[in-house]
Amino acid sequence: MKKLFNSFRTSIAGFARDEEGAQVVEYALIIAVVSIALVIALQALTDNGGGFATFITRVTNCLTTATCT
Repeated sequence: MKKLFNSFRTSIAGFARDEEGAQVVEYALIIAVVSIALVIALQALTDNGGGFATFITRVTNCLTTATCT
C-alpha cells in the first residue's frame, strides 16, 4: 500500500511541475483577447458612418476598374 501511495504522490508531483499545459492556456487567452479586440475595432469602424464599408468599396473599385478615387 505504501508503494502505491508513493507512486501516486510521485505522479501528482510530476503533474504539478509540468508547465506545457500552462503555455497552451496562456496562448489561448492571448488569442481570445486579440479576437475580442478585433471584433470591437471592426464594430467601431462599421458603426461610424460606414467608413469601413466605404473603404472596402473604394478598394474593390480600384482593383476591378481603371479608376481609383
